[in-house]
Amino acid sequence: MSSFRYCGWLVGIAMIHGVLHADVPSFEVQVAPILLDNCVPCHGAKKAEGGYRLDTFEQFMKSGDSGDTPIVPGNGEKSEVYLRVISKDHSVRMPADSEPLAQKEVDLIRDWIVAGASFKGKSPSDPLYLTIPPVDYPPPPEKYRSPLPVTAVAFSSDGKQLFVSGYHELSVWNVDDGTRVARVSNLPERIYAIAVSPSGNQIAVGCGHPGKLGEVRLIDKETLKVSQIVGRAPDVVLDLAYSPDGNSLAIASADAMIRLIDISTLQTTKTLASHADWVTAIAWSGDGKRLASASRDKSAKVYDVATGDLLGSYQGHAAPVRGVIFSGDGKHVISSGADSKWHRWEIENTKKVAEGNVGGEAFKVAKGEGEFFVASADQSVRRIELEKNKESFAYRGHQDWVLSVALHVPSNRIASGSQDGELRLWDLKEGKLIQSLKTSP
Repeated sequence: MSSFRYCGWLVGIAMIHGVLHADVPSFEVQVAPILLDNCVPCHGAKKAEGGYRLDTFEQFMKSGDSGDTPIVPGNGEKSEVYLRVISKDHSVRMPADSEPLAQKEVDLIRDWIVAGASFKGKSPSDPLYLTIPPVDYPPPPEKYRSPLPVTAVAFSSDGKQLFVSGYHELSVWNVDDGTRVARVSNLPERIYAIAVSPSGNQIAVGCGHPGKLGEVRLIDKETLKVSQIVGRAPDVVLDLAYSPDGNSLAIASADAMIRLIDISTLQTTKTLASHADWVTAIAWSGDGKRLASASRDKSAKVYDVATGDLLGSYQGHAAPVRGVIFSGDGKHVISSGADSKWHRWEIENTKKVAEGNVGGEAFKVAKGEGEFFVASADQSVRRIELEKNKESFAYRGHQDWVLSVALHVPSNRIASGSQDGELRLWDLKEGKLIQSLKTSP
């Protein structure tokens, strides 16, 4: 930031007006969201224009390359940040190259500075997305303006219900008659992943707001209410998976990170940062000792859970990878991607042993007994035999890209969700259509 003169008396009047008659703004609740939405893209850890960062409170209070003091508690006319946001000079005003802050936002920053610029968060070095308290989200609309893509679907542990992604909601459907039985609210606008705990009493929802916030909201199966919030990240959560014993939750996010959550303490126990782009899918090995991940960086990887060590990185797709599972014996990984193929490869040397075409870009992959299932942009789900590495069936009938797939082997059911908001329920073995549902109200 560079210094520039301002009419001090005008600023003084602006600072006095309103602040004496208003509640003191909270940095955590009101100021931090303004910074996160408008300022962090140009003044964060990855990009710091003018050497100035404000992605944490600690950095926000430090000078950039110019040496100008960003915040002087109690004095707005000496606070460079405030002077920047009220400037009429486009070469000076912040945020640059976008609309100026709304007057309400400017007033909040001003009032917070005048009141002493206090911080009441847990740690001033925490990223802003962790400083901002979790919020209660608005209820979903009674009716959607247009169908919403089914980006995630999961069966209840008994196979009697289906949980389906929506806008600010998770809808619950009766498998037998295809009726919607509940709408679970208090969720962010986008939902990308749903997982049911091995015990069946908890539903994990991977969600968030693109480019701003990601989190996992845990829902109690009995009450269908949000019980806990874990795995907060600076970008959306794209996939998640419970460990086979149910003690850990692995979370894949668009910030290129993998986080492991201890379910008993709800604390992050490990963070894996080997990918260079969105982590789009995550899976556990059958013994719970390894993790596999897929990424938009065109790779799929395998990790040792205990140490966090990277055991292998497969580069064979040469396109974004969107789905991943382990083979039954845990020696191989099956990954699917935008190259319109599934690949099977050895963990030990990351050597490809088989591949198959699915007719269009491949999305999520689900594991069955001796087989796996790939959702495809060719409007189908492909069933592949693991022993023969050969397609045995294609579930067809969708009118748009199939983005999500889930199965419940005990009840012989498979569900698939598509871009146009349709959910289809099939007989797993025979491939017959049981239900076709429009999930958008």
